Amino acid sequence: MSSEEILQEVAVEVSTCAKCKLCNGRTRAVPGEGNPQARILFIGEGPGFHEDKQGRPFVGPAGQFLDELLASINLQRKDVFITNVVKCRPPNNRDPEPEEIQACSEYLDRQIAAMQPRVIVTLGRFSMAKFFGNEKISSIHGRARKKGSLICIAMYHPAAGLHQASLKDVIRNDFKKIPLIIAEAERMEAEAPKKAPSPSKKLEEPPQQLSLF
Repeated sequence: MSSEEILQEVAVEVSTCAKCKLCNGRTRAVPGEGNPQARILFIGEGPGFHEDKQGRPFVGPAGQFLDELLASINLQRKDVFITNVVKCRPPNNRDPEPEEIQACSEYLDRQIAAMQPRVIVTLGRFSMAKFFGNEKISSIHGRARKKGSLICIAMYHPAAGLHQASLKDVIRNDFKKIPLIIAEAERMEAEAPKKAPSPSKKLEEPPQQLSLF
């Protein structure tokens, strides 16, 4: 199956999912949307009021800020893929609970496997925890790290910038690093086959590049 077919299959399953209690209060599930071949995947926390009504991720005020952030680095929604760790809205926009995140984890894992993005941007602490464990977002935001074949970067959720004006510029500055990180991912991918035949170089990595991770 193609990545597009797998993502559509996940979306269909999500639309009727009853793996956790969030299904009881949803209007529409929100599987995610975007380019199935996107090099960059954004993972938020969970749908809010507007997302629940439309069945689309990041369409409320936080989504408008996300669109602005994407535009600031010459990207549009059609260039990326956007999803969440939970696909149904938690009541009153509360934090998703561990069992709810676990119930949705298979869907997210299948989306990642289908897309095979080079860069994953986590938006908020709940998506961050999937890749960065118990680290604090205040300490690692804007920092990229290599996770297997992926480069992951933790960022504040756009909604945080709406609730705390002081974080808006922090988020904007973190987003400005994304083009450099994408370029680094492409460099790593391009150089990988060249390094493999040369035992003397296979473990070499320019020290300045490590500052990204």
